[in-house]
Amino acid sequence: MPLDLTNAVRLLTRDMTKRVAELAHIDTERVAFGFCQTRKAVSHGVQASLTPLRFEGGAKTKRMRGRLYGCQRLEDGSGRDYLYLLNLYVPRLLDQPFEEKLTTIVHELWHISPAFDGDLRRHEGRCYVHGRSQREFDELSASIARAWLAQDPPRGLYSFLEHSFRELSDLHNGVRGQRFPTPKLVLADAA
Repeated sequence: MPLDLTNAVRLLTRDMTKRVAELAHIDTERVAFGFCQTRKAVSHGVQASLTPLRFEGGAKTKRMRGRLYGCQRLEDGSGRDYLYLLNLYVPRLLDQPFEEKLTTIVHELWHISPAFDGDLRRHEGRCYVHGRSQREFDELSASIARAWLAQDPPRGLYSFLEHSFRELSDLHNGVRGQRFPTPKLVLADAA
């Protein structure tokens, strides 16, 4: 069976949210984990992304240019709304060093609002996504990742991150994952 990357990351992040206080506000069952194929085999570029499925403060709608918009819904198998979509870009992400892969996953999780309401964690100032310094944001993400590892989680939860995309493909006869369409803004009013 091919490795289900999105399920492996879900299990990894579920453990992180139980062990690390900074991530304890996250309910991984309300986060959709997606798999995206990168077009070019280069090491630079987007490795993962987090898409909030609500607006500021968890609002389901937002008025823009006089019209009311909502975000296209993503649902789990039982019909419950996901609040976030975390996409992994492969093979790019998997071809990074182990610590960078782990830090990237934590980086995306750290974007999730402490209220876990479908909105992003908002920082003071005009650079509300990463705060005044993306370098500091990344250092904090790396620190959280190291704190999780220091708690000696089962190696089976993260061993897939010790391999490149090619190595994982060879070991598991392929790598697969769940795919989600990119959520779009939809008109929420009839006017």
